[in-house]
Amino acid sequence: MLREMATTHGRTPGGYLWAIIEPLLGIALLSAIFAISFHTPALGTSFPLFYASGLLPFLAFADISGKLTQALNFSRPLFAYPAVGVIDALLARFLLAAGTQIAVASLLVGGILFLSETRATPDMAVLTQAVGLLAVLGFGIGAMNCLLIGLFPVWQRIWAILMRPMFLISGVFFTFGAVPLPWRDLLWWNPLIHVVGFVRRGLYPGYDATYASGTYVLGLGLTCLLLAGIGLLRWHRDILSDL
Repeated sequence: MLREMATTHGRTPGGYLWAIIEPLLGIALLSAIFAISFHTPALGTSFPLFYASGLLPFLAFADISGKLTQALNFSRPLFAYPAVGVIDALLARFLLAAGTQIAVASLLVGGILFLSETRATPDMAVLTQAVGLLAVLGFGIGAMNCLLIGLFPVWQRIWAILMRPMFLISGVFFTFGAVPLPWRDLLWWNPLIHVVGFVRRGLYPGYDATYASGTYVLGLGLTCLLLAGIGLLRWHRDILSDL
């Protein structure tokens, strides 16, 4: 984890400030663009809070899963030590990435609530549930990608292509209920839509988000994590020999 901290932001000017600056600029840009076209956001009265509730979960998922995808390649020199195993590499990257994203989201959302009139009433129990679901989902998908890329390097390009439209269909700009049928039924299978729904339910007391299924997100994340764990323990030597 210390090695990861030093290489991720420790060698760049500003260090870990970039972990806050990047999503802050994204929220500010989205708020400015849509405030010109609309009088109020889809929920509440604060454009920054609405877009933060969608953008931060998406960025957290992308960062956690992306870090785990490269866990074996990044930690390969450490596997020379008998005490360091595949699970250690995955856990180290996951804990640091998840901890960083939770801290960043807490600072940004807390700052928005403190500095502006949002009429939001945070429900910490629901927000904690959203964080837990996002962590399991990011861990599971990232570990699965780590396995698939190790076995089939072309999967890295395929996953990059699949992730490009995710920013547009994960509820960053809109609410799930605003999507017309039958597209809404197809959109339901995107697990990030559910996570964003839980985040917004935790921030906006009047937003019910009955569509959001914690069981679906948890089941998907744990299934991917289980299959990835079995596969990595079985084939990690073959994967490392090909890196």
